[in-house]
Amino acid sequence: EISCSLVGSEMCIRDRLSMSHWTTETEARQQIKELVAAYYRDFKEQKNTFVPGDRINYAARVFDEKEMCALTDATLDFWLTTGRFADQFEKEFAAWLGVKYAHLVNSGSSANLIAFSALTAPELGDRQIKRGDEIITVACGFPTTVTPALQYGAVPVFVDVTIPQYNIDVTKLETALSEKTKAVMVAHTLGNPFDLAEVKAFCGKHGLWLVEDNCDALGSQYTISGETRFTGTWGDIGTSSFYPPHHMTMGEGGCVYTNNPQMHRLILSYRDWGRDCICPSGQDNFCGHRFDGQFGELPKGYDHKYVYSHFGYNLKVTDMQAAIGCEQLKKFPSFIERRRHNWERLHQALEPLQDKLILPEPAVGSRPSWFGFMITVKPESGLSRNEITRYVEAHNIQTRLLFSGNLIKHPCFDQIRGTNAYRVVGGLENTDTIMNNSFWVGVYPGMTDEMIDYMAKVIAEAVK
Repeated sequence: EISCSLVGSEMCIRDRLSMSHWTTETEARQQIKELVAAYYRDFKEQKNTFVPGDRINYAARVFDEKEMCALTDATLDFWLTTGRFADQFEKEFAAWLGVKYAHLVNSGSSANLIAFSALTAPELGDRQIKRGDEIITVACGFPTTVTPALQYGAVPVFVDVTIPQYNIDVTKLETALSEKTKAVMVAHTLGNPFDLAEVKAFCGKHGLWLVEDNCDALGSQYTISGETRFTGTWGDIGTSSFYPPHHMTMGEGGCVYTNNPQMHRLILSYRDWGRDCICPSGQDNFCGHRFDGQFGELPKGYDHKYVYSHFGYNLKVTDMQAAIGCEQLKKFPSFIERRRHNWERLHQALEPLQDKLILPEPAVGSRPSWFGFMITVKPESGLSRNEITRYVEAHNIQTRLLFSGNLIKHPCFDQIRGTNAYRVVGGLENTDTIMNNSFWVGVYPGMTDEMIDYMAKVIAEAVK
């Protein structure tokens, strides 16, 4: 690996360019990356000088010259598609999570699509999800946790969530169960794990798949019977997103991971056009049987690279994105700790407002890697969520609602509302409360104590 250190930081970029007399590609790369590092320090480096009233985003990229140099390295390779950096990231990310297999895709939404698609494979026999089968989930969350099931023709079964954890209400699981239930697919909300002990036990009892949408909770931990693991690794499949606001970023990007060898093979197939072949990108005849197989009704010996066992997609990530991810992963433990620090500081500052606000609580048995800080305005307080968020936004602090609030009330449900395309179990009272009264602010690792304190001050002013 070529270091990205600067040589003579007092020299300007123009001076460096005038020295370009390369004798080897290694030397050329070295100097190009030194220039990139100088560019970062001169034009991109954040000085972290906050003045009250400065813009506070709910999330932002946290990076330095190392990500820019890694991106440059991949660009100079000009491989463009999945390559050596993707291989490196998948190996290191799987090891960090403690899973056997991790596969990069181009977004967290694609990760959810691939995770669900893998469960529709005919190789799964009686456990294959077919059209009309039911998937237990929640309406209070991000739509792409649910979209793959609807688009396939499966039936989402919506249950309510809890406040102040904002996760699936596990007391509703047995009521939601039917003879058609095949899986539970649900997200960990804003870094707070759902009750994995209960959900996993429920899935085990009834032979159901468990898909953990871990896009907002990467780095969160959960303990069951004395064993602690990262969220996303307790179920059959976990998914992550590397969109810029998330816990770490590749710009766009996501990942699907599992310990199940069959799921591993299916995930690769659905991600890579649905093909049967497992040859890595750019390699031929990896299996040694490229021209001697018999598949479907194809002639014997049909080129295995063009045999399709599933209706798949091309959802691979580029090597440029993966190169950024390799550097982000090195920083990731410090990102998690800063998120926890920011969340705790904000929670302590807002505790005096609990007569008017419901503050979030971590799940029992969990150690969250927080994505955001949820706040619910108590309905009996006489305060308006919208008035509070308008005040906060007017003071240059970015707020967000909890994604869809109640997904089934959105226009995308207009044509299927009241049909058999989905099912609702009981009332969604807490879901509607969140839709009407809740919002959240960020705790991303680029936030300083001064920013957290200013946010708390402005929120207190808004409430008072």
